Amino acid sequence: MKKIRVKLKKNSYDIVFAKGGLSRVGKRIRPLVKGKNAMIVTDDNVARLYLDTLRRSLEKQGFNVFEKVVASGEQSKTAETYLEIIDALGRAEFLRDDTVVALGGGVVGDMAGFAAATYMRGINLVQVPTSLLAMIDSSIGGKVGVDLIYGKNLLGAFYQPKLVFVDVATLKTLPEREWQNGLGEGLKYAILEGGRLFDIVNGETVNEDLEEFVSLCAAYKAKIVEQDEREAGPRRLLNLGHTLGHAIEKKSGFEIPHGEAVKYGLKLVLQASKRLEGADADDLNRALDMLAKYGADCPYGANELLSLARNDKKAEDEGINAVFVKKIGECFVKKTDFEEFNRLFD
Repeated sequence: MKKIRVKLKKNSYDIVFAKGGLSRVGKRIRPLVKGKNAMIVTDDNVARLYLDTLRRSLEKQGFNVFEKVVASGEQSKTAETYLEIIDALGRAEFLRDDTVVALGGGVVGDMAGFAAATYMRGINLVQVPTSLLAMIDSSIGGKVGVDLIYGKNLLGAFYQPKLVFVDVATLKTLPEREWQNGLGEGLKYAILEGGRLFDIVNGETVNEDLEEFVSLCAAYKAKIVEQDEREAGPRRLLNLGHTLGHAIEKKSGFEIPHGEAVKYGLKLVLQASKRLEGADADDLNRALDMLAKYGADCPYGANELLSLARNDKKAEDEGINAVFVKKIGECFVKKTDFEEFNRLFD
């Protein structure tokens, strides 16, 4: 059983990797919380596969288990669904020492996490990610929230879990498009980190080295979160590919999922990065060649996305904080005014 410790000034926690270990989640949670109630929040697809196993695991440890099943998909990540989760917690008379357990992908983790962060000003949260995207990205670091009609995650908070429990065996039931969705974030980490992680994705051996790939991505994010819990500095690097990625999602009416949009955003930002002074063009071409193996041709031109990028939560009145690539393993945040941003991505 592999373990990564996320070391924070307050509320440090473990990311535990246990292939085939979903039935042992309750045993890992029990020493971490005092309350007897646990609310499993999941979606209708994941519920059919893993809800019973998780429920039994919690019940064996003496938890009173409640369930809230939501519709799958980004379209459920709304304030209305969030309030349904809050209502379920209230009706079950949850108290401050009780626990929300998020079982599923990024949508479930974000919504359940925001509910845990805000119900009674904060109750215990455990993340049990079942998608690649959630395992390597959204379940780690404490960013939780829901979408508004004006943009993604505009209603949110930073709220760290008590535990992240990763069972990579759950990926065997992941639909192909959801696999590709998570892979987009993995490609981002490969460009940020370089080294072994880039070698894995560049050699197309992700499936063969799946546990190593997941743990390396998680370890990189944990390292960044330790340096910058609330995205005041180094954590902004994790937005590589996201400024236009979020715009791509919105432009598509969220038909293009997050990780796929990030993959398209990565190609656009690599192309823009080549126009900046000091860029290693050969290295950036290596990264572009790697992305081409995974199909990274964006269906929209960058000029179609600029106005949407201005509404992203990372934008400010005078410009956009965008992440660019100097070379594989060396990225940086650059504030660009809207005119320069348009020139770089034109």
